[in-house]
Amino acid sequence: MAELRLSSVTKRFAAVAAVQGLDLEVRSGEFIVLLGPSGAGKTTTLRLVAGLERPDEGRVHIAGRDVTTLAPARRDVTFVFQQYSLYPHLSVFENLAFPLRSPLRQTPEAEIRRKVEEVARLLRIEDKLQSPSTRLSGGQMQRVAIGRALVRNPAVTLMDEPLSSLDAKLRDDLRLELKRIQQDLCATMLYVTHDQTEAMTMAHRVGVLERGRLVQVGTPRQIYENPVSSYVASRLGSPRINLVPRSALGEAAAPPQAETAGLRAEHLELAASASAAARGGAAARVLRLESLSDQRLAHVALEGSGHEIVASLPAGARAAPGDAVRLQWRHALWFDAHGQRVAA
Repeated sequence: MAELRLSSVTKRFAAVAAVQGLDLEVRSGEFIVLLGPSGAGKTTTLRLVAGLERPDEGRVHIAGRDVTTLAPARRDVTFVFQQYSLYPHLSVFENLAFPLRSPLRQTPEAEIRRKVEEVARLLRIEDKLQSPSTRLSGGQMQRVAIGRALVRNPAVTLMDEPLSSLDAKLRDDLRLELKRIQQDLCATMLYVTHDQTEAMTMAHRVGVLERGRLVQVGTPRQIYENPVSSYVASRLGSPRINLVPRSALGEAAAPPQAETAGLRAEHLELAASASAAARGGAAARVLRLESLSDQRLAHVALEGSGHEIVASLPAGARAAPGDAVRLQWRHALWFDAHGQRVAA
């Protein structure tokens, strides 16, 4: 394991800047997740670190060494892709051993067996070592792909949405497994995804990408509670943060330069319009109710503007479609006309 540093890295494809002036430091043993939608520059960033692309500007350092111009094989990084990419004619053992048999490494057979068995135990597939790779489940195949990346203890492990092609149950299981393995190995990992759940649950720190720019880096809690923009605020949180014009909230106190309010569902409360608790807030009407596991949500429309807002309903709260309510909030995030955060 080793630290990774990208300094002012830019990569263009014709007129499109896929990555723009990216500065990022990943500490040794740290799990960093880059979060963003398709086209944000996530995969290009990984390819620049791996050496599969050459930056137009900027430098890449691994373990304090400038690797910007080095070939991929000389960088001591491994790459886990979205698809499993196993060798179908090889057993699980041979797939895991393959990186250790590279001419660049010349690992003794006894050491290969020790390392393969160690990684197989970590991944809980030690009983599958002699199985053909084609007879594994999807989750087992992805475990083998991850193990092949970790077996030689690389300086940096790169992961490009490795769980996105799995079903929901397997994603949940492997997300926990991957975090455990990273902690056990103290591996340096740079992981990219569009899935906020993966970012929130696995990362030591999250970097949010927007059109090739790294707009904020912080712990998942920091990103969630103190986003620098409405774009960042909308990347984390389920249900998604409510973004409504300031004018739709009536007499709400807001900073003078604020144009948009960000209201998270858990910071909102509904009170029946006729109740004593209905003082203040904004008039609204319940559109529909939604239950998500232990979470109850109310979709309401603000009177006058018609803007739809999602609010959490506490246990025991009563509401029905068509009810007139007052929408109140304990906390709001404010953004200017360009979507940048404004201090309250």
